Amino acid sequence: MDSYLFDLTPQLLHDAVLSMIAVFTLFLVASHFLFNPVRDMLKKRREKIKSELSDAKQSRDEALSLKETYEEKLKGIEKEAEEILSAARKKALANEAKIIAQAKEEAARIRERAVTEAELEKKKAADDVKREMVSIASIMAGKVVAASIDTAVQDSLIEETLKEIGDTTWLS
Repeated sequence: MDSYLFDLTPQLLHDAVLSMIAVFTLFLVASHFLFNPVRDMLKKRREKIKSELSDAKQSRDEALSLKETYEEKLKGIEKEAEEILSAARKKALANEAKIIAQAKEEAARIRERAVTEAELEKKKAADDVKREMVSIASIMAGKVVAASIDTAVQDSLIEETLKEIGDTTWLS
């Protein structure tokens, strides 16, 4: 047997080269059928994560804008509530003034009615006093005249007195 350096025989070299070719071929086949699908899966997963991050950012931005919108609406609602309360206060003050004015008008009407009734009562009392005075005077005059004057003279005196007093005295 021949002695070879490191025991490298041509058969061993040939087997080593064939093994390398087989491993390389196996690597290419495995790369095509195993590594490429894994790479595609990783690429799809990376894109999915990127899109989910983008969606999450977009959702967060939308949530922030909605929050700002709602805060603005809340401020608007507070302003609107204050305006409504202010309008209600103004309306209440106007109603108060209206009620006070109506009460004053009613009090004035009651006062006027009381004054009118008092005047009517005063006139009625004055008329009663006049009637009473006339009847007393008539009775006294009748007694005085009966003693000194006959009925014809008495009738003419009554007629004359009535003409002097006039119709306006009896009507007032």
